Amino acid sequence: MKSGLLVVISGPAGVGKGSIVKEMMKLSDKVVLSVSATTRAPRPNEREGINYFFKSREQFEEMIRKDELIEWVEYCGNYYGTPREFVLGEIEKGHIVVLEIEVEGAANVRRLFPDSVLCFVLPPDYYELENRLRGRGTEDEETIKRRLQRAREEFQHIDEYDYIILNDTISSAAQRFMNIIESEQMKTHRNKDLINKFKNI
Repeated sequence: MKSGLLVVISGPAGVGKGSIVKEMMKLSDKVVLSVSATTRAPRPNEREGINYFFKSREQFEEMIRKDELIEWVEYCGNYYGTPREFVLGEIEKGHIVVLEIEVEGAANVRRLFPDSVLCFVLPPDYYELENRLRGRGTEDEETIKRRLQRAREEFQHIDEYDYIILNDTISSAAQRFMNIIESEQMKTHRNKDLINKFKNI
């Protein structure tokens, strides 16, 4: 049985991280998206416990005090964080737990879980990213400009990740991501029990 794996996916707003993960979940029933907690307001069609755990600032700060989060960041005026109990439980079951988080959170995960796999999603080019952000129609001009500036800042951290995933189409990006996961699962240091079984024949 393949061991569980903690995988981080980061990238600028509008690059398609959520869509890629949804496609991956169709490709494998072992892929589980970790549901983050956030203080931002729900968007239309977002549901509690499915897309996010929506919290007040007071509730989120209480989670921080109780050390109930693997990582947390403040991003564009809102808190985002990863609940610890869910993630550790799913890895124990042998699942591939995907954390969709910002670059600061990814660095925190790497410190806590050195064996985690960090992937950064890129658009075909910067102008395509801008088009995708505007095409969502969910944010005003000021927010879009802030997100684009934030994207330029995030690009400075790409080389801190293990892999780049180009999102030209959702289906091809999801397949590339699955290929990375399958390769990581077969690394020798993740399969010591299997290796020892053959060594001791």
